[in-house]
Amino acid sequence: MILLNLLHPQESLPAQSWTFEDETVIRVGRANDNHVVLYSAVVSRYHVELRQVETGWEIVSLGANGTYVDGDRVSQVPVTDGVIFRLARSGPQIQIRLKLDAEAQIDQRKEMDQIKPNTIPSSHKHSQVRLR
Repeated sequence: MILLNLLHPQESLPAQSWTFEDETVIRVGRANDNHVVLYSAVVSRYHVELRQVETGWEIVSLGANGTYVDGDRVSQVPVTDGVIFRLARSGPQIQIRLKLDAEAQIDQRKEMDQIKPNTIPSSHKHSQVRLR
């Protein structure tokens, strides 16, 4: 299982989450046929693919404005639990959580409870989020 958290721009808390159990490729971008659709001027139509590989997962950047991990532009990088990547230099940030155990699920629920209820859109696959 892999969980993607769109982080709130000011608070670095999850604003929306997507959980994927069976997918081997997860697409993120502006186009409506992505698994995660984010409307932002800096996000490409097909910006990032998360690919399941023999050793785990990897982030593959496809976007014209780049993908960043720890401030460095990356083209392809292995995923570690908790890694945060940014779409473009100033775009949205997404945190990746891998195979959540019971303790991590409790922590995730606590984080979500700290956010005001009206700031969290419903979470589901193929969800669309408009960013300013």
